Amino acid sequence: MATSIFGIATSGLHAAQAGLATTSHNIANVHTAAFSRQQAVQSTPLPAYTGSGFFGAGVSVATVRRVYSEFLEVELRASLARSAAARELRTQLRALDDLLADPAAGLAPALGEFFAAANAVAAHPADAASRQAMLSAAGALAARFQALDARFEAQREAIGRQLGDAVAAVNAYASRIADLNQRILYASAQGGATRAPNDLLDQRDALLRELNREVGARALAQSDGTVNVFLSGGQALVVGTRAYALATARDPESPQDFVVGIRTGDSLLRLRADDLAGGRIEGLLQARDVDLAHARNALGRIAIALAARFNDQHRLGQDLEGQLGASFFSAGAPALTASSLNTGSAELAVSIADPSALGTSPYRMRWDGTSWNLTRLSDGTTRSFAMLPQTVDGLTISLSGGSPQPGDAFRIEPSAAGAAGFSVLVREPARIAAAAPIRTGSAATNSGGARISAGTVNGLDPNLRETVTITFTGPNTYDVTGTGTGNPTGLSYTPGEPISFNGWTVTITGTPAAGDTFTVRANTGGVADNRNALALAALQTARVLEGGTASLGEAYSMLVGAVGSHTREAILASEAFERLADEAVRAQQELSGVNLDEEAANLLRYQQAYQASGKALAVAQRLFETLLELGGR
Repeated sequence: MATSIFGIATSGLHAAQAGLATTSHNIANVHTAAFSRQQAVQSTPLPAYTGSGFFGAGVSVATVRRVYSEFLEVELRASLARSAAARELRTQLRALDDLLADPAAGLAPALGEFFAAANAVAAHPADAASRQAMLSAAGALAARFQALDARFEAQREAIGRQLGDAVAAVNAYASRIADLNQRILYASAQGGATRAPNDLLDQRDALLRELNREVGARALAQSDGTVNVFLSGGQALVVGTRAYALATARDPESPQDFVVGIRTGDSLLRLRADDLAGGRIEGLLQARDVDLAHARNALGRIAIALAARFNDQHRLGQDLEGQLGASFFSAGAPALTASSLNTGSAELAVSIADPSALGTSPYRMRWDGTSWNLTRLSDGTTRSFAMLPQTVDGLTISLSGGSPQPGDAFRIEPSAAGAAGFSVLVREPARIAAAAPIRTGSAATNSGGARISAGTVNGLDPNLRETVTITFTGPNTYDVTGTGTGNPTGLSYTPGEPISFNGWTVTITGTPAAGDTFTVRANTGGVADNRNALALAALQTARVLEGGTASLGEAYSMLVGAVGSHTREAILASEAFERLADEAVRAQQELSGVNLDEEAANLLRYQQAYQASGKALAVAQRLFETLLELGGR
């Protein structure tokens, strides 16, 4: 009979045994990741009705319940995703900051040594040793530019490999989650709605946590016990028992970079950065596409500006053999890449119109069928043009041939290759154009008190070194004769006012007398002249970047400061997100974690319950024996 002492005591033994087994299982898994402690849930069976009322039928074990909170688990996964992204970004930015701010390996020391050597040439323009030292310092500067760019490239390639590893990990976790969905589906069908496969659910939660360390993902529980997993942008990663694989592929517009997408059949659906928020992948993409790209472009911009301005000034000078200066440096040209998906034949050309106006962002040029749309990728600003060429942000973009089709796109990187292509073109010390190509003089017979300046060169006029004579016809007028001047007469004289012809400018001060003459001619034999060397050395502090508001050194300091600031922000964000993740873990463990003290108390409680039920069973046995003895009499 269900209400017999034997039956009730036996049910108590079974319940206590279930409690002991559950408690032992908890203790055994105290260090198992994502394990949620379990409880044997007891219930009272339907009582039996008798003439004396309802008598209890003992106890039964309804189910083994997992102590679990979906809310806390979701918060934990999100915290892990944010923490992993911040930690990865911190790691990448620290490497970048250490490189740029290194007092020995950074650009600042090499830049300072080069301009110090230029100043030494200005101090001793005819000294061969000073000239050779300037060439050596220029070579070291070029090597420093190239070394820094090579380090950037190495870090970019390393990020690409890490992206591949992260994608492989995501695919492995997604596949295992889909497999567990299948097993949970079968187990749930066997156990029913009230008997969940707790250990399988814990294993799936552990995989979901690890998945979120790689990429942010949301898991939505289904009524059949499975979960569907979606990326931050809503793309499905796991649906029921099917997993969708992520993949990496070369960017059609930037083949040196990998993009992440979802493989669907033979095609790859490219995912945006926003679709991959959270986890290591977010940190890697942020470091590569924002901070590392900015640093590389900023360094290249410094190289381009230095080469352009130094070359412009060097070409205005004269070397030891009396020849006009040639280009001193070369720098990498703007990079233009046509998308591999283009269907038209259009070819674009890009050149630098104004180095001081260059920014640090790449651009995307796209033809929509009626106009060209130029998007600055750093901030999304778009400008539209009905036709080319156009000059934007210091760049001139033109259509060099062919015709575009709607959707054709081109990626433009104005300065990414600037540092890699930086090199020294002047090889011989004598070719350093330290002198100015003109000299001025006054006639020995001049009787007035006027004096002429040494003169400055403004541009490469074909008549730059033709002899020009300035003859005063009175204290307030003068005539000019010489090739290229047009031989004007009766010009008005104002002391100190610039006089410019043939690409040069001089000033005359004081009061001239009628008949006084001054000449501007080629600087023949001017080996000790240092005027152009002084102008070259002065470029160290010239405002040649940021629209004419920053010098080369200041631009590099701004780069180092920006990277340092972002690194500090990343460190603080990482520490904050790690604390939040720790808090989320603690909150989850307070509810679901195994407490050994509590489990030890449960062992004693279930042990005593087992002993008590055993005692009840022993009493029932003695009563039964008594009945047998009475019957025997």
